[in-house]
This record gives sequence, C-alpha cells and structure tokens, in this order.
Amino acid sequence: MNNTTDIAFFNRVVDLYNTLEIPIEQNSQFSINDLLDIHKTIPYKSPVFRTNYYSFIFVKNGKGNYTTDEQTFEYGSRTIYFTNPGHIKSFEFFELKAAYLITFSEEFLKTNMHQNIFSEFPFLLSETVPPQNPSEKQYKEIETIYLQILNEYQSNSLYKEKIISSLLVALLLKIKALFWQNYHPLEEGSNQSRIVKAFKENLEKHYTDLAKNKVDKIFQPQDYANLQQLNSSYFSQVIKSKTGKSPSSWINERTTSYAKSLLKNTSKSIKEITYKLGFSETAHFSNFFKKQTRFSPSTYRKKKN
Repeated sequence: MNNTTDIAFFNRVVDLYNTLEIPIEQNSQFSINDLLDIHKTIPYKSPVFRTNYYSFIFVKNGKGNYTTDEQTFEYGSRTIYFTNPGHIKSFEFFELKAAYLITFSEEFLKTNMHQNIFSEFPFLLSETVPPQNPSEKQYKEIETIYLQILNEYQSNSLYKEKIISSLLVALLLKIKALFWQNYHPLEEGSNQSRIVKAFKENLEKHYTDLAKNKVDKIFQPQDYANLQQLNSSYFSQVIKSKTGKSPSSWINERTTSYAKSLLKNTSKSIKEITYKLGFSETAHFSNFFKKQTRFSPSTYRKKKN
C-alpha cells in the first residue's frame, strides 16, 4: 500500500480529474457525468487517491475493477457501486461503453435534503460495500431516475437544486429497496475500521440529539474517544490515518453543514443558532462560520434566499 501521506485528497470530482489532466465542468457540491465524455481512451487505470465526496457509478455496459482501501472488486455490465469519503481508492476500466458517475458531498445531502439522511440511508456509512448487480428490469428502473437527474442537471430551472435533491432521494430509496433495505452498519473489517464506523455513527447521533435539544454543546474529539473508551491520541491517529481527516475536521465540517441547514431552512435568528450549536457568543460562531465558508452567517443566509 502506498504511503498515505503521498496520496492526494480531493474535495470535488472536478479537482480529481483536473489533476489527471482530464478537464470536466462542475460548479456545485453535486455532479453527474457521462463517463464516456470523460474517458476518451480505454483501457484506463487511475492513480491511488482519496476523496471527500460520495460516488455512485452506474455501469450499463462495461468491465473493470475498483479498490477501496485494501479490497479490490471486479465488475461487469449492469453494475452499481458506490464509495464514500475518506478511503484510499483507485479504479480501472477495461471496457467502457455506457456508464454514468454521480458525486455529491455531505454538505449537499445535509443542506438540500435533511439532517438525518444517514438514519434513512445507513448504507452510506458503511466501510466497504461490494458492487451490486441488478436484473435488467431493475437496472432500467434505476437508469430512468439517474437520466432524469442528468436532464435536470443540464437545465437552467429555477428549482434545479430542489428537483435534483428530490430525484436523488428517489434514487437512493430505489437502491435501498433493491439491495440494502435491511442493512445496518455491521462490524466489518479491521479494528481500526470499526473505530471509524463507530465514530461516524456517534457523530450522526450527536447532531441528531443536538437538533432534538437532547444535548447543548458540540462534542470534541476527546468526547468521541471517550465514547469508545479509547486513548484520545490513538483515536485521532486512527481517524486521520483511515479517512485522511482529523476528528476536528470531521466535527467542524459537520457543525458547518448543520449551521448552513439552519440558516437556509429555518427562521431561527443568528443568536438562536449560536446557542443551538453550543457557542457561547455570536461573535465566536460568526468567526467560526466565516473561517469555514468565507461568509458571515447573515451573508450566507441572504445569499441562499
């Protein structure tokens, strides 16, 4: 395995492909691309990399493999697979005749859909999921939805983001019904993988409790380490090594996502949001939010309305 310090980390699919000197367009936290438009030369083998976004790949006609951490999966036509943020990954196309790639960030999920998205779709938290092979009829049902998403993505509709969000929910529900209806994150992989999974689950639960007023402060890395009865330094080392981000980065991103959702989808005042997120002063919250987004909370709210 490559030295993890040498592996590039990408926040958007456009950043990955620009590094690979394959130019594509993307202006948001969501994208859908025809892989035939991107990969003009097949076969193709990618370098090893990390991402900060979710990827769904729909291979109608093709053949290849992908690697997530140390597991490699081969696939053929009528295959659906996804990868989630943080893991070391690579992919290879042997044949490619019809395939689409959808990527989206956690921010897109939480801002445009709902804060408890992982409770509804727990498979998104899984460490590693093998490729799925729907029947021809099942694949056609899924294809109909992702082509609708593509059509909307290419439009100039006033409600483009909302329509895409609704269609993405429909797509995830269809995938869940076909493959992961009864899925709950299980104890899979190594002990370090279990630590990462537990951290992600605890992170989601904490922000759900925050929304329900069951807690009144944001947990810090030490709190999450304590929940697993782990040494704080070891816990932080595992999270950083396995995901490419420190626990503090995960917490800051999750807090920012929740703040954006409150600013965009509620009428709560900035002061109310400040206390909701556990900040003692509005100035502290404003400084934190501006550092994360480059906008003050009030500017972001006006920008989004």
